[in-house]
Amino acid sequence: MLKNPFLTNLQVVSIGFVQAGQAANLIPETVSFGGTFRSMSNEGLSYLQQRIKKVIETQAMVHRCTAATDVFEETMRPYPATVNDESMYEHAKKVGEYVVGKSNVLMMPMCMGAEDFSFYSNKMVAAFFVIGTRNETKKPKYGLHSPYLIVDEDVLPIGAAFHAAVAISYLDNHGR
Repeated sequence: MLKNPFLTNLQVVSIGFVQAGQAANLIPETVSFGGTFRSMSNEGLSYLQQRIKKVIETQAMVHRCTAATDVFEETMRPYPATVNDESMYEHAKKVGEYVVGKSNVLMMPMCMGAEDFSFYSNKMVAAFFVIGTRNETKKPKYGLHSPYLIVDEDVLPIGAAFHAAVAISYLDNHGR
């Protein structure tokens, strides 16, 4: 029996495509579908992966069909959850308040974006933060991943200074 981490963390399964033949009056021999699954924890991701496999294979069996699942572990390493270390989060927050002022440090809502940073945060103490590149005066009509996204590049030196300050003050307090 699988332990259900859903009770303590949000999980999402999204079906992004279904491919099942071309004729409206025929039952296709095969159906393929795919998408993503996300969770706020690595335990949740593991649970979802097992649960998706079990549900798909069981439903196929109920209908006297066969099914196979593939999460591409061999070809595409799945992204782990991005989870902040509490002590590093507090450290970065304090540095941010010093660098840009307390009123400019805002809590970002939890999200489940797949992020390369998650690989680092699974290996070492880390905290993920954003520097805020939206500037309402530059008419930001488009979001991330759009070729038309407008980034306020004036914040990049502030972001670089913030990153450096986080690292230097951390090493001053924890380095040997």
